[in-house]
Amino acid sequence: DLLKVQSNYEWKKEIVRAYNKDSGMSPDEAKIAFLKVIYRWPTYGSAFFEVNQASDSSFPEHLLVAINKQGVNIIHSQSKDILATLPFSQIMHWVSGPTFFHLTVGDSSA
Repeated sequence: DLLKVQSNYEWKKEIVRAYNKDSGMSPDEAKIAFLKVIYRWPTYGSAFFEVNQASDSSFPEHLLVAINKQGVNIIHSQSKDILATLPFSQIMHWVSGPTFFHLTVGDSSA
C-alpha cells in the first residue's frame, strides 16, 4: 500500500514540491507531460476485463486481463501486479462466447 510508504507529512511535502516544480506549465504542457509519463506504463491504452479463470493453478481464480497494442497482460485483481505479459505472437488461438473467452498460448516459432 503506497499510502503507508511515507508519512502524511512526507506525502504533503512531496506533493507541494511536485506542484511547485510544475506550476509554470500551461494546461496543454501539463497534459503532454502527463501523457509522456503514462505512455510508458505497460497497461497504457488497455481495455480491462474482470475474469474468472479455471485452467492455470499458478494464477488466482479472479484476474484482470488488459489488452492493448502490445498484447495481453494478466493482472492480479487485488494487488494489481502484472503476473504475465503475452505478446500477440504467443497467442496461438482464441475463441469466445457469451459467457467465456479461451486463449491458447504457445511459442509461434515452434
